Amino acid sequence: MNFTVVVGHPRPGSPLLTAARSAAAALAPAARRDRPEVVDLAEFGPELLWPQSVPQVDAAVRAVRRSSLLLVASPVLNGTYSGLLKVFADRLPLLALEGAVAIPMIMAADPVRAEAAAEDLRALLAELGATLPAPALTILDTELSGIGALAQAWALQVAEGVRAA
Repeated sequence: MNFTVVVGHPRPGSPLLTAARSAAAALAPAARRDRPEVVDLAEFGPELLWPQSVPQVDAAVRAVRRSSLLLVASPVLNGTYSGLLKVFADRLPLLALEGAVAIPMIMAADPVRAEAAAEDLRALLAELGATLPAPALTILDTELSGIGALAQAWALQVAEGVRAA
């Protein structure tokens, strides 16, 4: 089963990318999945906006479409998930995630914004046809140094829901 992590932070190599990798590493054995492919959307830059086909972007779209499990991570920017993630999602066809299990991951400065953005991201993933059997992983900027333990505890909570989907 294919497992893909999509990171929608606008800065390449962001702390969110590191946190998403930690969360994926914690989730993979608990959910009985292989190591994930990681798509850092910041690496594409303006190519995401080009109307013509771009090989690297097309490869990322294919990776997401063939995944049975997705961890989709975004920072909270202007009250919701990143525009970079939205631009990428707009490249996916209607119901492109049908049959896939998706889990949102949100990083924010405060818990109220994190929860609101997580709900927005859940709505986007559901609109694309994904099944969302587990709550989002929401982390605060101040929790990044302890992401390993946080991710392990979260993975144990959501593994049963992910396996059952």
